[in-house]
Amino acid sequence: MFEKVNPCHPDKVADRIAGALVDLAYKKAENPRIAVEVLIGHGVCYIIAEASVSIPIEEITAAVHRIAGNLAVDYVEVPQDGHLADNQADGVRCGDNGIFKGMPVTEEQKKLSQIARDIFAVYPYDGKYILDGDRLILCQSNAETQHLREIYPDAEINPLGDWTGGTDVDTGATNRKLGSDMADSVTGGGLHGKDLSKADVSVNIYAFLKAQEIGEPVMLCCAIGDDTVDGRPYGKIVEIARNYIHSVGGFEKFAEWGLV
Repeated sequence: MFEKVNPCHPDKVADRIAGALVDLAYKKAENPRIAVEVLIGHGVCYIIAEASVSIPIEEITAAVHRIAGNLAVDYVEVPQDGHLADNQADGVRCGDNGIFKGMPVTEEQKKLSQIARDIFAVYPYDGKYILDGDRLILCQSNAETQHLREIYPDAEINPLGDWTGGTDVDTGATNRKLGSDMADSVTGGGLHGKDLSKADVSVNIYAFLKAQEIGEPVMLCCAIGDDTVDGRPYGKIVEIARNYIHSVGGFEKFAEWGLV
């Protein structure tokens, strides 16, 4: 059983905005420290960022409008906590405590992820989908239901009828769709809106990639300040995650679909 949402689901819009701000931070510093929370809906986008670099409100507003439309932006920026900053003073160390699980992606998860991408290519609007064995449920806003029935004749399509969706009728918040983004790898840590020093980002990515490589579950734990994880220097974990983020086009692009 697996649920997938697309990049126009309000929660994913929030993730994408958070990712865009992290991209902006990395344009201003090689190794910035940033954590972003976004709440969006009903014409307003609220953002709080704890950061080691300052991002001009004009750049914030431009990113929000590009991703989510002409919304009012309420932005609060504060410095990163001094204790967290000191943790990184003499090198890249683990930015938080955490328990992480990487899992090989199943054929069911691969299948639904592809279905979600195929539908989104035709209908780039809010949508969410479930695959449970032979049962396929498609909830797609602003779609021609009959067209979807022709492509997926055995699916349950918009069970409550046609709908519009989006941030005009629903709210979204960062890291609320981790199950969709990480499948069975989901942990208590947030994946989006944070720099690479954060274990929530780098160790999650590392564990996921290792699980795909070895075809087995990967269980890891770390404490704030650790300089090694899984027998590797934490800096190497961060570099692996950095290369992955770069390969998908940055933090904003990463937030569109997550790891699956």
